[in-house]
Amino acid sequence: MSTRDWILHVDLDQFIAAVELLRHPELRGKPVVVGGSGDPTQPRTVAATATYEAREHGIHSGMPLRTALRRCPDAVFLPTDPPAYEAASARVMATLREFPVRVEVWGWDEAFIGATTDDPEALAARLQQAVHARTRLTCSVGIGDNKHQAKLASGYAKPAGIHRLTSDTWAQTMNARPTDALWGIGARTARKLADLGYHTVAELAAADPAHLAAHFGPTNGPWYRYLALGKGEAEVVTTPWIARGHSRETTFQHDLTDPADIARHITDLARHVAQDAAEAGREIIRVSVKVRFTPFLTRTRQSKLPAPTTDPATITRAAHAILGRFDLNRPVRLLGVSVDYTMPDQPAEEVTPPD
Repeated sequence: MSTRDWILHVDLDQFIAAVELLRHPELRGKPVVVGGSGDPTQPRTVAATATYEAREHGIHSGMPLRTALRRCPDAVFLPTDPPAYEAASARVMATLREFPVRVEVWGWDEAFIGATTDDPEALAARLQQAVHARTRLTCSVGIGDNKHQAKLASGYAKPAGIHRLTSDTWAQTMNARPTDALWGIGARTARKLADLGYHTVAELAAADPAHLAAHFGPTNGPWYRYLALGKGEAEVVTTPWIARGHSRETTFQHDLTDPADIARHITDLARHVAQDAAEAGREIIRVSVKVRFTPFLTRTRQSKLPAPTTDPATITRAAHAILGRFDLNRPVRLLGVSVDYTMPDQPAEEVTPPD
């Protein structure tokens, strides 16, 4: 095989659960669910992840812990510990960067690798071996001509396997699959595509771009066909990702109805995001407030600040002014405050347009 450029997708297997199992080896082989405070009787808390043994009972990330408990009464529930996951992820990414490759981090548990090699499977195996030796974590590796193919391939490699999906094998592997097998098409979009007669990847690949554009817009419509053809971005960007903003939110065990309680929580959230921004060395240019009413109606309002700042009083005043634009005539189950940051080397007024 000749030397050429490849894209690899490294995806850590059941990452959060795996980190917990390293700390609790006595739980290996048991159904373990990680989420919230670890108390499945607490309302409105969801699973962050679950071990493969728990998944056999139909438990998945995002599922309410109470539902998970009903599906598997014998499951072990653990609280989330983000600092531990961040530390484990950092060790993995540092290991990947020791290879002569380009690494683009996509979160705690995944990264794209750009490599020039004549044997991508051998490289993938070396990456797996190094990650396991340094961290005792396992990963699946997908190989492709672009990120889309590599991302899908790593899913077919799970757990702890290696799989190649390229333009040469795309049609054979993907054509008969439903459209939501593509990276970037979810269940809702797949239903809309099915209503138009596009049930499989092959049908979507053969679609008229103009027809798709008429129903999904001039950007999304043709892009769905682009995905169905197995195309995707092939550039691995090694520049560190810089957050454009930050948020804090709280889901309440009991609905809030007292405006004073709601205002107090908004104050706390606003002060926290201001402190987070100051600690990160970032300035805030926009404040948003999210309110989720019972049962599940969510509304968001936002406002641009007169000037970039990290002043807690300024952020808090802005959050309260935005809160005043809501009609708080229903019980509130969630409150959130989010902020947009100025970006490096970019004037604040160019980050987002004014209201």
